Amino acid sequence: MNAPHPEASPDHGSASARDARSTDTPHGDTGSTDSRSTDTPLGDTGSTDPRSTRNTGPGRLLIAVYAVFAISATARAGYQILTKFSDAPLAYLLSAFAAVVYLVATVSLAKAGSTWFKVSLVAVLVELVGVLVVGALSIFDPVAFPHETVWSLFGRGYAFIPLLLPILGLVWLYRRRPGTRPSGAQN
Repeated sequence: MNAPHPEASPDHGSASARDARSTDTPHGDTGSTDSRSTDTPLGDTGSTDPRSTRNTGPGRLLIAVYAVFAISATARAGYQILTKFSDAPLAYLLSAFAAVVYLVATVSLAKAGSTWFKVSLVAVLVELVGVLVVGALSIFDPVAFPHETVWSLFGRGYAFIPLLLPILGLVWLYRRRPGTRPSGAQN
């Protein structure tokens, strides 16, 4: 009685286990691949399309320059605000604002996806407007800017890189905008 009962369950167990393995192995692998595939397209939709990722090729250099400016503008603004804020509060607050813009641009350019693209676009546009407005004001109203900011005189203190950087950023974002196809045939 004990012998037939355990033999029946191992036979059934091993047969069902073999059937399950043979059925699960092809289907299980496909199933696990399918579940990975369903996870992968959702997660990789931005990364499989080369236009939705901005941190490849020249984009890496652009992100690196933004990171350098984020660090340098943060350090400069922090030092200026802590040591001599009363000398030129507007200039130092603008330096702090520029640091935040550079930080947001750096992070958003490094991330994939359409939301991060929009954040990048806003950050780079704010940077361009900031450079143009602060640059013009620092020329036409130098009294308002007794000390330079990152964006003063269109970034002259930084070899005009603050003026060129948002232009290059906008070109890169235009070339890597989401939703465009290389063939342009599907709409």
